[in-house]
Amino acid sequence: MACSIMVTAKQFFGDPITCITDEIPQKVMDTYCWIQSTFTLPHQLDRVAGEEVAHDGVGSYVDGQHEKKYHKYYQWVVFMLFFQAMCFYVPHYLWKIWESNRVRNLVSDLNNPILEDEKKTKQLKSLTMYLKDNFRFHKWYAARFFICEMLNFVNVVVQIWLVDRFLDYEFSNYGTEVLSFTEMDSEYRTDPMTRIFPKVTKCIFHKYGASGSIQTFDSLCILPLNIINEKIYIILWFWYMFLAVVTGFSIIYRCILCSSPQFRLQTLRMRNRIVDFHILESVFNHGDIGDWFLFLLLARNIDQLTYRQLIEQLDVSITKKTDRESFTISMDNERESKDEVGMLKIEKVDDFKKF
Repeated sequence: MACSIMVTAKQFFGDPITCITDEIPQKVMDTYCWIQSTFTLPHQLDRVAGEEVAHDGVGSYVDGQHEKKYHKYYQWVVFMLFFQAMCFYVPHYLWKIWESNRVRNLVSDLNNPILEDEKKTKQLKSLTMYLKDNFRFHKWYAARFFICEMLNFVNVVVQIWLVDRFLDYEFSNYGTEVLSFTEMDSEYRTDPMTRIFPKVTKCIFHKYGASGSIQTFDSLCILPLNIINEKIYIILWFWYMFLAVVTGFSIIYRCILCSSPQFRLQTLRMRNRIVDFHILESVFNHGDIGDWFLFLLLARNIDQLTYRQLIEQLDVSITKKTDRESFTISMDNERESKDEVGMLKIEKVDDFKKF
């Protein structure tokens, strides 16, 4: 977004295009060349500027025999940068909608270091009751976060391809070419910044003469915005590559966490080491990946002492609930077994009477 604003700031970088011509009014030529786009000559890039050609990529050519490379991207750079900014914000915005300040509401004032003991005890009790009553109901909450992480990776990969297509497939190797440019012999190297973002280009204007014949005017056009464009996209290249690598490893790390309960337990232990491991393991074993994810977020937003108290209270609460449930199940099983024994006795008596 900052780059998009920078590109539109004419007071810092002047007019987006200025064309040199004597026959055509300046404003008319500038507008025409901006709309129709300008071009450079690839076969003139290796020539010595100031001796063999006037500027890199600008020289004489024969129409139909020499290739002309048109540069149309500069009309859309500001919109492209704005669109990219919106794409990067979409996963964050989705998570904000799906998360709905759940962690903030659960933590409430527990992250306040001067909270009164009475209020702290009350809030800890409320949080404990919520976690106990909603155990194994946070899978979709965690899945939404994982989806946003995947969207981050997909976004950066798609944007690399999109910018590469936008710059006529010159972006994917842009950074490596700029780095290798300084190591090449000055007599045999071509600046990739000049090739992709030329500062001086050519523009052809046609109009009718006094007798109705078509007149051709060859003009040189200066593109001062390409001075900033080349810097923007070299920064974006390194930034995208960094994001792609980091986000890719993040996805791999998340997959390992999802497939290994023991690894998830260790991440909770590393987040807060003052919690007794056996108590933490007891609570962890009663939950699933959604509960683990919520515990991890709570550990990041509550101080260590408060988090330890929460885990200890939750362990006591869950253990009591589990003991009660196991007792009920055992009683039901015992009742069912007695009923089966009674039915067998009745069947035997009926058989004896028949006999």
